[in-house]
Amino acid sequence: MSVVAIIEDDPRIRAAVALALDDRGHAVSSASTGMAGLKLVVDEPPEVVVLDLGLPDIDGLDLLRMLRAVTSVPVIVATARDDDQQIVATLDAGADDYVVKPYSADQLDARIRAVLRRARGGPATGVVTVGDLVVDEAAHEVHLAGEPLELSPKEFELLAYLAGHVGQVVTKRQLLGTIWHQPYGGADKTVDVHLSWLRRKLGESAAEPRYLHTIRGVGVKLVDPGA
Repeated sequence: MSVVAIIEDDPRIRAAVALALDDRGHAVSSASTGMAGLKLVVDEPPEVVVLDLGLPDIDGLDLLRMLRAVTSVPVIVATARDDDQQIVATLDAGADDYVVKPYSADQLDARIRAVLRRARGGPATGVVTVGDLVVDEAAHEVHLAGEPLELSPKEFELLAYLAGHVGQVVTKRQLLGTIWHQPYGGADKTVDVHLSWLRRKLGESAAEPRYLHTIRGVGVKLVDPGA
């Protein structure tokens, strides 16, 4: 069981999400405004925060920055705002994940479990299969169409991170911070170079992608080419 705080102004959404998460074994607290949510997180620290950006008293991004100033608790932003620049700005402001409304309770539950695994530094999440690509983080192995791929340690870390966020756009800043522990610089080509090497081993290119799709000006995502 985990403790989840929901900061959401719409009473119907707040109640529905709270009920769904409670049914899935989470202990849930909630707030309908940004400042009440901030007080809730400070006074009764949760393990995960689910944050709506469209709050009545303060912009959600401003609240996210305030949360980041006082706590490292994982924050999943759940909002109707789905444009790429908004997603980038939200992740750069400190969000751990981003889900667009409408979303299913099962999807939110899975994302909560994923951010908790990362936050707790728990064991590897297991095997991720994307099309013919199989990433086994525990065994530190990758297979493509049944054949093993020889990857460098950083290539493996890069692919494993993307496999943990299948279908989601991951920014270069996230990758540099998580894998290389570096701040993002506009002239830094570290991620681009490793993506190029990884693409070559996956039998694709940036011009003809299969698994690794670059979203220009935003980041990269791992997808199932057959989906």
